[in-house]
Amino acid sequence: MGRKAGVLYINPKKFAKRSKPCMKEMLSFLNCLAINQNSDDKCVRQKELLTSCMDAQSGKNKKPFSTINYHLQRLSRGK
Repeated sequence: MGRKAGVLYINPKKFAKRSKPCMKEMLSFLNCLAINQNSDDKCVRQKELLTSCMDAQSGKNKKPFSTINYHLQRLSRGK
């Protein structure tokens, strides 16, 4: 009859639809951390690959002038 309080729940249908562009790099970094007892000094290469992938992905999703506020301001200036 419902969920318990404080239990983490992830909707698998919603999670599966998203693209996972840096999943391979993240898993390799986490595996390296697990093998080396959370010592990130030994996982420098995997960490660099993950950060470079994340940096590359951050620039792809930017849409400079597609927000509703931009269009409302543009229409109000035209009057």
